[in-house]
Amino acid sequence: MLRPSTQRYSVTRPLYSEDTFEDEHAKVYRKHKRLLDHFIQYFTCTSERAKNAAVSLLPIIGWMKIYSIKDWLLNDIVSGVSTGLVAVLQGLAFSLLASISTWYGLYAAFFPVIMYFFLGTSRHISVGSFPILSLMVGAVVTRLVPDEGPPANITAFEGLTKDEQRILVSASLTFLVGLFQLGMGLLQVGFIVMYLSDTLISGFTTAAAVHILVSQLKFVLGLTVPGFSGPLSIIYTLESVFTQITSTNIHDLVTSIVVMVMVLGVKEINDRFKSKLPVPIPIEVIMTVIACGVSYAFNFSENHGVDVVGKIPNTFESPIAPSLQLFQMTAVEAFPIAIVGFAVAFAVAKVYSVKHDYIIDGNQELIAFGASNIFGGAFKSLAASTALSRSAVQESTGGKTQIAGLLSAIIVLVVILGIGFLLEPLPKSLLGAVVIVNLKGMLMQVVTVPYLWKKDRPDCIVWVGTCLAAIFLGLDLGLAVGLGLELLTVVFRAQFPRCCVLANISGTDIYRDRKDYVNIYEPEGVKIFRIPSPIFFANIDFFRDKLKDAVGFNPLRILRKRNKAVKKIKKMIKKGELTLTSVRLESEEESNMEDLDKPTDYSDLPIQVNWDTELPANIRVPPVNIHSLILDFSVVSFLDISALKGLKALKEFIRVSVDVYIVGCDPYIIEKLRNCKFFDDEIKTSIFFLTIHDAMLFIHESHPPKTVSEKDFNANYMTYCIKRKKN
Repeated sequence: MLRPSTQRYSVTRPLYSEDTFEDEHAKVYRKHKRLLDHFIQYFTCTSERAKNAAVSLLPIIGWMKIYSIKDWLLNDIVSGVSTGLVAVLQGLAFSLLASISTWYGLYAAFFPVIMYFFLGTSRHISVGSFPILSLMVGAVVTRLVPDEGPPANITAFEGLTKDEQRILVSASLTFLVGLFQLGMGLLQVGFIVMYLSDTLISGFTTAAAVHILVSQLKFVLGLTVPGFSGPLSIIYTLESVFTQITSTNIHDLVTSIVVMVMVLGVKEINDRFKSKLPVPIPIEVIMTVIACGVSYAFNFSENHGVDVVGKIPNTFESPIAPSLQLFQMTAVEAFPIAIVGFAVAFAVAKVYSVKHDYIIDGNQELIAFGASNIFGGAFKSLAASTALSRSAVQESTGGKTQIAGLLSAIIVLVVILGIGFLLEPLPKSLLGAVVIVNLKGMLMQVVTVPYLWKKDRPDCIVWVGTCLAAIFLGLDLGLAVGLGLELLTVVFRAQFPRCCVLANISGTDIYRDRKDYVNIYEPEGVKIFRIPSPIFFANIDFFRDKLKDAVGFNPLRILRKRNKAVKKIKKMIKKGELTLTSVRLESEEESNMEDLDKPTDYSDLPIQVNWDTELPANIRVPPVNIHSLILDFSVVSFLDISALKGLKALKEFIRVSVDVYIVGCDPYIIEKLRNCKFFDDEIKTSIFFLTIHDAMLFIHESHPPKTVSEKDFNANYMTYCIKRKKN
């Protein structure tokens, strides 16, 4: 194989402008559909469309047809049992974040999973409670039903205990989150997740991990800390914790430290030897069993004041109707919860879909999670998404489809109805320790900050700004601040693109930024200017200013100077101050600014003015050192009306004898220019060329390199034509 530096290619083709290319190559006519055509097509029903719609709405039909019982069933059983055990523990732990009774976290590992089994497109994510969503739900719960003081004035709260009021808030909020997600799915707006960049999500989840860590300190230390919500709530929580630090329950603290050390150590072993272990060691489940036994044997609850899970009902509670009044009071918080829950689940699902080569549908995922949360909210479940660690267990233990998820739900069902009483002596400090250990991955994202600062500072600002705002202002406001910063960076990059002047790599048809290369040739009298972004109302002025900086002059100023000079020369000729052949001149009126902006009027002027030489009567006009200007539009994806008006300023260059060429322009932009009546007697379609090199070859034909004698002739041309009258 030849080395890249020795490979050559040669192409012989005509020089093409856009006009000549279209003359030689006929375009395919494509009829553009009207809005009515799309409407009719969308609502036209055929048997094929009905079948596709059914498969799309119920993805289970698609993968059940290819399900291999022999090859997949055993893997799904092992994965389902392993995931179910983890889901039970995480359900209990994450319910603490929502400030509700622990067993409601188990409902999140059961009801949403059933709906997702039928409607979800991902085969590997484990649906259930997610710590960030639980924390966001908990913030709403403590705002409406605080630990200290009366609850909010809500009619539905009448006759309910504090715990029941909190459950009503959590269930209604979950139901509303589901309605938002279902509505977005039906409206086909799954693309909205694209506006949450990886950088924003990383900063947001790191801040959420800090909130979760702080919220679990009261369980780890065995303290009674009231719940706070709103801006600076994390500061108030830390203040309350450190005020009571001397009242730490040593048994809770020791239990938490032992659990965290053991779980972290075994998780490290699982990661290091995952290729040799058939399944990860379920250290969290093992520690739960041990802690339950020790707590029961030594009666931690009564003898040592350790807060335990307590009684777990061995039946499901009856469903409840959500409160419309709560909908009104929680809508602002419900929408970001819906977005965050979907964004995290979709990101995890996308990773596994790429790894296992199947397709997921963002809109169908919204529908699936919306239906799951509506169903779960009716049965008092927490808002559902996916936990990264739980999904990793389901995939790494060999799970092939959502049958593993269904089996994990059955494990949760067995715990709720059969053996839940065994978890009653479980210390809450263990649950807090498990939650903190599972934050390791999110907290370690902070190490990306130095990398972002070196590689992409706007992204680093988004990360740091989102993280700090979410920590101090709260997760909902932090997400809004992060989105604002992200949009500002997009606007900044689009409004102030890196425009550059190109030059030719000697001996090639390649053109690069003249500042980046040594062996580069900048054609004499030609400027090649690249615009690396769309041109629209926000950056058209920046584009024009950069273009003037690149060429080294302001064409409008030059034009006005020339028009003033021509008028002055005409007056001098009329008064006889210049010796010329007798010519009858019309009287000249005083010019106004609008006249000076028009093309230079050489009528009644019996000479040709060379603006590059010294003019008579100390008339000074700044020189124009180029004869051609090439604008590289190869990366300009669209123009708006403001840009079209701004590009009309190209006439200013044409009027000072600078030929303007536009290269690499998208045909649809040219078509838009035609439709908007952009072209006229000065700006014509002939200025468009396919490539920079096509334009350069055309310029070399129009402006061949000048000889020394030609340059001397031009230098003396005005002296030959005009003689200053001697006084």
